[in-house]
Amino acid sequence: MKQGDYVVRKSYGGDILFRIEAIVRQTAILKGVDYRLLADAPLSDLVVVRQPETSSAAVAAKIKEHESLRRFRRQEGEAESFRSDTESVDDAEAYRQETANPPGGYFEMPGRVLHLDGDGAYLRKSMALYAQMNVPADCIHCHESVMPEVIGRLLPQVRPDIVVITGHDGVLKNRPYASLRPLSSYKNSVHFVQAVRAARAYEPNKDNLIIVAGACQSHFEALLMAGANFASSPRRVMIHALDPVVVAIKASRTPFREPIHLTEAIRGTICGAEGMGGVETFGKRRLGTPRPGWNAKKIVPAYGA
Repeated sequence: MKQGDYVVRKSYGGDILFRIEAIVRQTAILKGVDYRLLADAPLSDLVVVRQPETSSAAVAAKIKEHESLRRFRRQEGEAESFRSDTESVDDAEAYRQETANPPGGYFEMPGRVLHLDGDGAYLRKSMALYAQMNVPADCIHCHESVMPEVIGRLLPQVRPDIVVITGHDGVLKNRPYASLRPLSSYKNSVHFVQAVRAARAYEPNKDNLIIVAGACQSHFEALLMAGANFASSPRRVMIHALDPVVVAIKASRTPFREPIHLTEAIRGTICGAEGMGGVETFGKRRLGTPRPGWNAKKIVPAYGA
């Protein structure tokens, strides 16, 4: 057994697929392949998985992921259709009536995301989903411990609308539920909390800068108190690698005059309300007109070009 091997834990019935990040004496440091869990286990408790992509743990996670993302994409499409059908009814949207059919059409400006991730493989999956959903995102791979410093340096440069602070986390072994209050009971929650505080020091207004923070079993209450709009994990459960991304996309694509529908945002995640929660927040998408490049003489590049 060596670093880089894919393994499952016998004591947990092989429910989660892990990758060995390091081996210290007879203990392996493990990172979840599909879930943002950081764990350790004795080598004697591990079984090497020779074909990780077809293992039962990986297949079960992929099925859940595909079903949830399909539901999320359908939900987003239905939300856009509903807004188009009802925007003339809402007085707060009356200004749109005046330019309901501008000669050059509309273009969309989704909210820009700055995503810090402690896992490079997860970050690549996140980037693929941002691209599929047409959400502009600057994605940075860095260890959880340096995120407070990195976020403080990047925010003035990138000036995002939404920040995602995530990676790996987990409750330390043999901690009874009563001892889950202190941050010292978690592997990386303290780093996430410090990073959220650094971001909130830069922009105190929760609607000006939306923060999505946490990973598996993270200290949900501490992250919210530090200033996060959305966080994991209310029930200290494992969250899927893409759960913070789904919430960020929902925030990016919700119009800036509308509050993000909390139930829809959480329902769109793979692990649901036990894994993600948050507070009322307005969206970040804006419409513009005319559509860049619609006329014969193209003056400005298309958005995102």
